Amino acid sequence: MIKPDGVQRSLIGEIISRFECKGLKFIGMKLIEIDEATARKHYEEHLGKPFYEGLVQYITSGPVLVGVLEGDEAISVVRTIVGATDPKEATPGTIRGDLGMQIGRNVIHASDAPVSAAREIDIYFDGDELLTYRRIDEAWLYEE
Repeated sequence: MIKPDGVQRSLIGEIISRFECKGLKFIGMKLIEIDEATARKHYEEHLGKPFYEGLVQYITSGPVLVGVLEGDEAISVVRTIVGATDPKEATPGTIRGDLGMQIGRNVIHASDAPVSAAREIDIYFDGDELLTYRRIDEAWLYEE
């Protein structure tokens, strides 16, 4: 998910490009505004933590781009490209390391495990919104 700060700062193209250049494939994507109920569902694992209400308020403050990426070891590859949660600790060359300044405005969210990815995909996408297709460069990306 490209968060409201990433959308407002016109970073969508830059961020998408980083994933595509790596060889990951988008199988679903849409620009949405998240309502409060959806935001609470998205961040339910943080319920009761001092920053929970701020997360909900922030993620509902403007449009976000949600997407689903596919590729070998996609979750770990995406997490590496995204960088550490706190942009001040994120390695230069990562999205957060290059584009973020504060943890509360860290540009992007990425699922951290298959279980959370499946849960989050279910929140934002219906099954018929995800495509199955083969990119023409896959033979050059992956050994058979």
